[in-house]
Amino acid sequence: MTPGPVSQFIDHHYRHFNAAALKDAANAYSKHIDDGGIMLLTLAGAMSTAELGISLAEMIRQGKVNGIVCTGANLEEDIFNLVAHDFYERIPHYRDLTPADEQALLERHMNRVTDTCIPEMEAMRRIENVILREWMAADAKGERLFPHEFFWRILDSEELKASFQIDPKNSWMIAAKEKNLPMFVPGWEDSTLGNMFTGHCMEGTIKNVHTVRTGIEYMMSLAEWYTPTSAKTPIGFFQIGGGIAGDFPICVVPMLHQDLRRTDVPLWAYFCQISDSTTSYGSYSGAVPNEKITWGKLGVDTPKYVIESDATIVAPLIFAKVLGW
Repeated sequence: MTPGPVSQFIDHHYRHFNAAALKDAANAYSKHIDDGGIMLLTLAGAMSTAELGISLAEMIRQGKVNGIVCTGANLEEDIFNLVAHDFYERIPHYRDLTPADEQALLERHMNRVTDTCIPEMEAMRRIENVILREWMAADAKGERLFPHEFFWRILDSEELKASFQIDPKNSWMIAAKEKNLPMFVPGWEDSTLGNMFTGHCMEGTIKNVHTVRTGIEYMMSLAEWYTPTSAKTPIGFFQIGGGIAGDFPICVVPMLHQDLRRTDVPLWAYFCQISDSTTSYGSYSGAVPNEKITWGKLGVDTPKYVIESDATIVAPLIFAKVLGW
């Protein structure tokens, strides 16, 4: 396949520093896939609100992303954008906002993420109304599902489909559902809908707090996926940002080795992190990849890349290069 204009531009211009790291990481990503490997992608920050789905959904559809670990915020914010995009507001001058300006946004129920305001009533409450029915139905039946499985259910609802305001092909959650992608969402309670679920449990609307399965069970599910999958094909690790979305899944390997004594389980076969965290004292997001060797997460020979830049710029370029655009 002849590389497209974006790939050609990267090949010609990206020769040094973070630009070279981007190109090297993208080329190694492609080699990993071409050699029969698969890729787990981890999603931190506010990448769904940044509309990464425009390129990530195509990566999923073309089999270039084979599993996702994300924060609860990224899980829900892709759906918020799907149903309320026309009500979002951009604030390019966000650096100039005064505390009074921020208060005015609050009073309009506009929750700001950097330069983008998410409309509470059109996005968050609309989804809450739909998913609450699924929570209550599961609760009444004694059924327990993971957070992403509840999203799969509401994405099938005609009520929600009638509210779509973007092309569904730009929703990475829809692409993941269509592929039945392995999904893992650590710390889901640290999200808007997680907070809402907590409130419904406290009010008694939801009787069983365990109706939504979370953390430890997600780690067990990840281990149950990683063990047989890595025995058949190498699994790479592509990390956007840091925090729990990255640290939770990468720990599955040392957990399997050290706690379950499954010493024959392979290490991660590729590693790349996009982060604007500089190397710093005690920081996970700012730790260099070699530190992960000491924790039994990566090997001496694992291909390792760090791109110190803004993921909203870097990730779509890497995806374009891997897709041959």
